[in-house]
Amino acid sequence: MRADYHVHTAFSDDSDYPLDDVCRDACRLGLDEICITDHVDYGVKNDVSPLDAAGTLYDESYMDDPAHQARFIEGEMVSNADYQRLFPAIAAARDKWGSPDHDWWGGTLTVRCGIELGVQRHRIAQNQHLFDARRGELDFVLMSCHQIDDLEFWNQEYQVGKTPEEVTDNYYAEILACEQGFKDYSVLAHLNAIQRDNKDPRPFAAYRDQVAACLEQAIADGKGIEVNTSSVRYGLPYWQPSREILELYRDLGGTIVTIGSDSHKPEHLGSYITQAQELLRALGFGGFYTFDHMEPQLHRW
Repeated sequence: MRADYHVHTAFSDDSDYPLDDVCRDACRLGLDEICITDHVDYGVKNDVSPLDAAGTLYDESYMDDPAHQARFIEGEMVSNADYQRLFPAIAAARDKWGSPDHDWWGGTLTVRCGIELGVQRHRIAQNQHLFDARRGELDFVLMSCHQIDDLEFWNQEYQVGKTPEEVTDNYYAEILACEQGFKDYSVLAHLNAIQRDNKDPRPFAAYRDQVAACLEQAIADGKGIEVNTSSVRYGLPYWQPSREILELYRDLGGTIVTIGSDSHKPEHLGSYITQAQELLRALGFGGFYTFDHMEPQLHRW
């Protein structure tokens, strides 16, 4: 069983990989299951197709509101995934590629509907609104921390005026606050991703207790974490999360782990999934998980 549970498509503003091409390539690579997890980051990106309270599209006048228009940074459009069109597209892909009638090597591909929410504590209500409107369609929700106070990590915007130690501490405090305020997620995505954008010189032991608090909260709520294999292609000397965090999660009683490539391009899809499985097996995990209608499904080795 090989499943990639962190996959981006052209519905994400940082990818131009068409959904149908993703599914075709997943079959070619011998993947059994994929989950589409395109980006929604409230406060940093605008909705191009916002929902009203009933979960339906506002009338066209919403486009006159700047808050509902795509933003541009250095000439590039940034916006949340157009989920009014994304979710029906995933449903169509599930029917097409899950059918035994399609002609790709006689096999079938399970396509799951997910989303990657970049949650911030002051944006929880917006994330809750989206989940409530689409709960019947979602199989899986990644909870990420990409920014704090609507300031991004990747471009060093948030780091201005702060020491690396403060940034790390604030990052894990933000994740914990989001865990406590938002319960409709499945796993914590790339938990130590802050290391890539923030060079904290301290050893893991210096902030171990903060990480443990995040993991304990996830375990108490029946949530999991992911192994994000993008760290390998980035040439990082550690997994995401690190082996230390995976061992801590295991020792605290955590069992739910998904595996995802965080793919945005054809060459990313399915990458290092087998190696991640071998890592988890070596660490004593009983298997890895996929999700169906927000329910975790264990796949034993």
